[in-house]
Amino acid sequence: MSVFAGFGSDNHSGVHPDILSALRNVNDGYVVAYGHDEYTEQAITQLKEIFGKKTAIFFVYNGTAANILGLRSVTDSFHSIFCAESAHLTVHECCGPENYIGAKLVNIPTPDGKLSVDFVEPYLIGVDDPHMAQPHVISITQATERGTVYRPKEIQSLADFAHHHNMLLHMDGARLCNAAAFLKTGLHEISGEAGVDVLSFGGTKNGMMYGEAVVFFDTQLAKNFEFIRKQGMQLTSKMRYISAQFSAFLANDLWLRNASHANEMARLLAEQLQNIPGIEITQKVEANMLYAVIPNQCITRLQKQYYFHRFNERTCEVRLMCSFTTQPPDVLSFAQAIRKTVGET
Repeated sequence: MSVFAGFGSDNHSGVHPDILSALRNVNDGYVVAYGHDEYTEQAITQLKEIFGKKTAIFFVYNGTAANILGLRSVTDSFHSIFCAESAHLTVHECCGPENYIGAKLVNIPTPDGKLSVDFVEPYLIGVDDPHMAQPHVISITQATERGTVYRPKEIQSLADFAHHHNMLLHMDGARLCNAAAFLKTGLHEISGEAGVDVLSFGGTKNGMMYGEAVVFFDTQLAKNFEFIRKQGMQLTSKMRYISAQFSAFLANDLWLRNASHANEMARLLAEQLQNIPGIEITQKVEANMLYAVIPNQCITRLQKQYYFHRFNERTCEVRLMCSFTTQPPDVLSFAQAIRKTVGET
């Protein structure tokens, strides 16, 4: 029996047909390399219409690069970067920030993946002490790795705190679209307008083949990024293929339609699971992911049919992801399999 991988990650989904069509449309003929082309100019113009005309915007291949290179451009090796202990930056970047930036990651415990001033403030120590790492960046994820979403006021509060202490606010926006869909806001309202200084804006998890944008809301912060991107091996020669994807992604609110559908499928899954005895949903379902505790023996049996991740081996908490390609029959079949497995154990 083949294993259905649809609930393992939104990275497991394919590419939206509109994105594939955009790639085909730019495939003919010769185009100047390294972003000096009309397609890249168009895509950056579209992004500036969303995030502001005074931004500096650059394309890279993947989210790891967007996060690390964006932070590298504003951080020195003697700095510290505050993030939630569940952040992708510290859990799933294979020590990339430490290796490439040389800065210290300060992992802050939080029950739902969200930082607040109250969580961060106790770690603001050693300022101007040459024996200690110097606090310089707060990094948050929108939506968080726990599926929760920052409200604009929460972001602004962190931004105000950071700026008051001569720090910066970085946002990993791999699922920024899902957060905006949930909050029914625009993308800028929950990033730059709320005080974010550097944003990694992701498309790969929401219908694109590959490609992320690094957005600097203060162009001075980006003054060396072109060189940092090249050193970081992220300056693609055939940039038109990233740019064309972003243009299609932003056109006709494709980003919003994809994210809204993925969120809706996560809510449907939550509705199906919440009344199954022995299943406990552990986090608010605000984006396109769901966390639940499932009996260990059930997880083992279910994973013979469905691919999904154990988030916590000790507590048997799992992460279930939905994407723009998830369909209601997929959700209902999975929920029924869980119901049947729980009932048999």
